[in-house]
Amino acid sequence: MSAKIKRQMLFIFCGGGKILDSLLEIDNLRTQFFTSGGTVMAVDGVSYDVQEGETVAVVGESGCGKSVTALSIMRLIPDPPGKTVGGRIRFMGKDLLSLDDESMRQIRGRNIAMVFQEPMTSLNPVLTIGRQISETLETHLGISEEEQQKRAEELLDMVGIADGKRRLKQYPHHLSGGMRQRVMIALALACEPKLIIADEPTTALDVTIQAQILELMKDLTHRLGVALIVITHNLGVVARYANKVNVMYAGKIVEKGTAHQVYYNPRHPYTLGLLSSVPRMDQARGQKLVPIFGQPPDLTRLGVECAFRPRCRFAIDRCSREIPPLENFADGQQAACWRMHEIDDLKKETL
Repeated sequence: MSAKIKRQMLFIFCGGGKILDSLLEIDNLRTQFFTSGGTVMAVDGVSYDVQEGETVAVVGESGCGKSVTALSIMRLIPDPPGKTVGGRIRFMGKDLLSLDDESMRQIRGRNIAMVFQEPMTSLNPVLTIGRQISETLETHLGISEEEQQKRAEELLDMVGIADGKRRLKQYPHHLSGGMRQRVMIALALACEPKLIIADEPTTALDVTIQAQILELMKDLTHRLGVALIVITHNLGVVARYANKVNVMYAGKIVEKGTAHQVYYNPRHPYTLGLLSSVPRMDQARGQKLVPIFGQPPDLTRLGVECAFRPRCRFAIDRCSREIPPLENFADGQQAACWRMHEIDDLKKETL
């Protein structure tokens, strides 16, 4: 079956009966870093799609390729040492990898926005909050200074920052971490993009503020119809906020499905390990957490075995000889494991 026919089968019908293609399609994306120690296979054949208004989570440990995938979408990979060497990224029908720099700059910030991990380093410390928002509005919308001021105040109000006129005159260091992250969300929403990529949006925030920021993003994206990619290692985010989930390990997607499928019926041992190593509200009394032993692999030395095999409780001889492909399990759920159909029985044996 051709890729075109597959995409047609993934079309969705909106309320008026109009047929829509995916907003974003990533197909076999490969991004590498060329270092003195070897070629780092940071993103190795990643494919997934995002529909309009949908929230998609990308989950995994640090170093698995989550953020590099996001930076590849934004065309922000530093070259050298990094380079996207293969695959395709289609956004609103355009192949982002084939656009010239100026065309990509017009899309970045206007149609696709990004909320970075650490707002203190993402915001310019020598410019006021108002100036930073105004720059975005001026660059992409070309509106007057009066309109910029009005829009900036509206944005701060939208993200829950009171007394916007005064806050716009302040600098990032005047604001708390939670308020800085709200400013980052306001910047992302400034030009009414179709897609927002949030890269660990609650890093370095306390638990209460994390919940507030996540609820804010959920509410705004739902109300405004904006698609959202959430990059996280927090599986609580997966269960509560995402429609679909992609689990990454060693530069590859090892499992994908709906949030309910991945959270309640994991098919890959790595996904199971992530879920077993964090506390859950539905966890049985006295049930112990089970850590994932070992370390992630060296991405310059990936061989012909399953990258997770050295850390896997269920590995067999075949895992050391062949890399399992991402295959269908049921109802759209996919996993890259030779034993995905046995996982339920294997879990019982190890309890």
